[in-house]
Amino acid sequence: MNVRVTCDEHRPTASVEWIIARPLPDFDLVSVAVPVPRDVDPVLASQGFKDLLDEVRGILEEEMVASGLEIVQLTGAICHDADVCRPGIWLIVREIGTKDTNPISPGARAHLEKCTEIVRTQLALS
Repeated sequence: MNVRVTCDEHRPTASVEWIIARPLPDFDLVSVAVPVPRDVDPVLASQGFKDLLDEVRGILEEEMVASGLEIVQLTGAICHDADVCRPGIWLIVREIGTKDTNPISPGARAHLEKCTEIVRTQLALS
């Protein structure tokens, strides 16, 4: 699966990286595997990619209602996948109401993993 969830050990935050592994014609993203990182930049700057980020934000906001999680950052990323570079989506979330020195709770982590799978399947990211 082309989704990576990483939780911080000493902070109530986690990051998610979705690698776009196949074309997304609904978002005009047809070339998703390039040989060098700089060739990903035009994809990340395209209107189709911005529309994709809007869709991701909408799904996450709906799924995170009353979950105790908030979106801190949602942006594009250059991802390395075997011998190619691909566009990706980078998300950082924070668990609300948790001390800054505590890790994200198991319940919040489980909910985040559920949300990442919903985004992946609804938008056919991999």
